[in-house]
Amino acid sequence: MLLAIDAGNTNVVFALVDGDGKIAARWRIATDPRRTADEYAVWLHQLLSLEGYARGDVEGVMIGTVVPRALHNLQVLAQKYFKQEALVAGQGRAAWDIRLDVDEPQNVGADRALNAIAAHAAYPGDLVVIDFGTATTFDVVDYDGAYKGGIIAPGINLSLDALVAAAAKLPRIAIEAPSDPTVIGRTTNSQMLSGIYWGYVAMIEGLLARVKAEIGRPVTTIATGGLATLFQTHTRVFDRIEPDLTIQGLALLWQRTRKDRP
Repeated sequence: MLLAIDAGNTNVVFALVDGDGKIAARWRIATDPRRTADEYAVWLHQLLSLEGYARGDVEGVMIGTVVPRALHNLQVLAQKYFKQEALVAGQGRAAWDIRLDVDEPQNVGADRALNAIAAHAAYPGDLVVIDFGTATTFDVVDYDGAYKGGIIAPGINLSLDALVAAAAKLPRIAIEAPSDPTVIGRTTNSQMLSGIYWGYVAMIEGLLARVKAEIGRPVTTIATGGLATLFQTHTRVFDRIEPDLTIQGLALLWQRTRKDRP
């Protein structure tokens, strides 16, 4: 099985993926570049055991990361505890096999390239992938699988953090889908939720409409990331919800590296 590791700015997701690309188990831990390979190993060993797996079941490790400082300890984890030389998405044998048709291809985040790979493999035609993470990103993938660019906006939690930090009397609230469709709040909390939630829905819908107009062809919109399901009840702009798109991209890239072996 593949141990796929998606190291994002907020969380690191570990997933076991079988030979058919099916995710057998997944776990999430807060991103901390100071966390050592030994700490990861203790935590991960317990979770593997709870799911009925052993370290020996892992026959490959693929890492995708947007946190460079976290990479070394994850590579040590693979080598020391799984006896595997980890492949790093976008590097060496795991170099991107898609065209990054942008002005600065070297600066495209691993998660965005992986999302493009997985989305193109699953859906035909032009695509827009909206990834709800620390940042909210819109990625455009054309019909032949090339990554064409996109948009980076502050994530919804980041927006709330900035608001609460800058306004002394505003409380920290939980972000959730409102039970009432009205946007006119009658308390401080409901007004904040309306501004954060409905403001975010308006941003998604507005930016996506502009992107689609610019593409000028039919587009399939795919939502992914930890907060993707938060918005699906109150907007109809998503054609598909794929929570594990980045992990799927890691699995596809790993399979392609195995096919390329002599």
